Amino acid sequence: MLAPFHLAIPVYNLQECRTFYRDILNCEEGRSSDHWVDFNFFGHQLVIHLDDSKHEAVSNPVDGKSVPVPHFGVVLEWQDFKDFSEHLRSKHIQFIIEPYIRFEGLVGEQATMFFKDPSGNALEFKAFKETSQIFAK
Repeated sequence: MLAPFHLAIPVYNLQECRTFYRDILNCEEGRSSDHWVDFNFFGHQLVIHLDDSKHEAVSNPVDGKSVPVPHFGVVLEWQDFKDFSEHLRSKHIQFIIEPYIRFEGLVGEQATMFFKDPSGNALEFKAFKETSQIFAK
């Protein structure tokens, strides 16, 4: 069994981000205070912390697209990725990078998509055609 990770991220509007993670991404809310909220982020512990300072966005070119750095997310099963991307479209998520397939027909074939939460934290969700190739070279 894979151990869950813990990730704490800054947000500048706690209530708006609480609604986003709970109602848009369907993450179950856990403990909270006036300054932070825990979520079950696909089996991992994500904590949003109130931080009203702005952070400069940075990106790197990948496949001719501007990939935001830093970013985080999870690797989903192939069908779960498809279902989740359709769910996000139904919620009118504005994608930074629309869902697409990388390395089609090659080792490491994967579906990927990027979008931001209301505080500008970049998220990437992906799925590998063959999960055994997640770390393949």
